[in-house]
Amino acid sequence: MTAPHDRPTKEELLESLREWLETDVIPATEGRLRFHALVAAKIVAMVERELVLGPDQEAAHAARLADLGVASEAELAEAIRDGRLDDRYDEVKASVWMTVREKLSVANPGYLDT
Repeated sequence: MTAPHDRPTKEELLESLREWLETDVIPATEGRLRFHALVAAKIVAMVERELVLGPDQEAAHAARLADLGVASEAELAEAIRDGRLDDRYDEVKASVWMTVREKLSVANPGYLDT
């Protein structure tokens, strides 16, 4: 929790909202409203995962970029285009692959199972 807020925490609030959507709203609706409720539940689940995973992912991402000698994804893309990292192909590939995995672990972890 962050001061000055008490329980329920933001994580608990999101969990309650997602559960309500999944157990009460989605089964009781159809058509367009059901579709939008499904989308809302997915969005809430993404935010839940980002709250849990985000801080560690952010630190790891920054460390990977620093190891490659860049400060941002834009700089990484420029270095790749310019050929400055051609001799570090395996490191770049591993870094980009991990970034994609981290993004998927928040956006849709089910894609990691395929």
